[in-house]
Amino acid sequence: MSTTPVPPRPSPLPGASGPAADGNATGRSAGAVVGLDIGGSKTHGALWLDGSLVAEAKAGSANVQNVSPAEAARSLEELFRDLLPAGDAPTIDLVVAGSGGVDTAADAERLRDLIAPHAPSAAVDVIHDTRLILAAGGARTGIAVIAGTGSVAWGVGEDGREARSGGWGYLLGDEGSGYWVAREAVRRALHRHDLGQDPDALDTAVLTLNGIDTPTELIGLFHSGAGRTYWAAQSRAVFDAARDGSGDAADIIDRAAADLTRLVLDVASVIGVPGPVVLGGGLAMHQPDLQARLRTRLGSEGMTDVVFLEEDPVMGVRFLLGPDEAA
Repeated sequence: MSTTPVPPRPSPLPGASGPAADGNATGRSAGAVVGLDIGGSKTHGALWLDGSLVAEAKAGSANVQNVSPAEAARSLEELFRDLLPAGDAPTIDLVVAGSGGVDTAADAERLRDLIAPHAPSAAVDVIHDTRLILAAGGARTGIAVIAGTGSVAWGVGEDGREARSGGWGYLLGDEGSGYWVAREAVRRALHRHDLGQDPDALDTAVLTLNGIDTPTELIGLFHSGAGRTYWAAQSRAVFDAARDGSGDAADIIDRAAADLTRLVLDVASVIGVPGPVVLGGGLAMHQPDLQARLRTRLGSEGMTDVVFLEEDPVMGVRFLLGPDEAA
């Protein structure tokens, strides 16, 4: 990227909400606006010109807590290169970046510094990615849940009170996430092997998906550089095995649903609202077996307004820009 880096400027607009939010993007759809959804596995960008969506692009994760600064910078460089037309790129007026791993003002500033070279004239709003989830569900108040590579819930009530549960990262939590589901299956396979038991359907699904023959090979693979994104993707072995009748695979999914429900209940107990509950992230959006269990568990707690996103969270930027302006 040939642009000269300059100090990024936060949006001056008031009314931010969400962890480490640094501005409010509402009412700023005129001109060129870039929305970023920065997850644990990928970064999804969208470009709006005067309220109309004109381009989208995807690259690797730029989450400043999940990847190195160099890797995050490469991902953003690739994304902006693909998102903006070569030789005819508009001047970006506003960037709204929703990201995991922006729990403090310092985290947000690090991300702004990475975005600045690609949008040197833009105001940059850095918000937690849960806020994009809620907005993509068409809600300004309620509870947003991410179940993807990691897991977290965040909510805001009519009175502006906020709460969060989870989102501590895989070393401290991320229960119910794709990474957690895969890890539980790996732990189970290793425990069964220690007991001298032959691989069953779930073990075999895990081994086959990873291209290995014995459970002990999982140890080295898990501690290798494969990373969280790789293992989150391996969670599909559990869902496949559950559909094929594995009771233990179904139990792992049940526990994931229970953990995610607990996150929601924790948030609801603080902000005092029962919903809507808007769920996003790869696991929540694409695994019907998990969705069914979550609906049942949340419904039993009186939470019946449950929305699973059908469009990508980055489209929540349209809602933040204002319903009468973004298209």
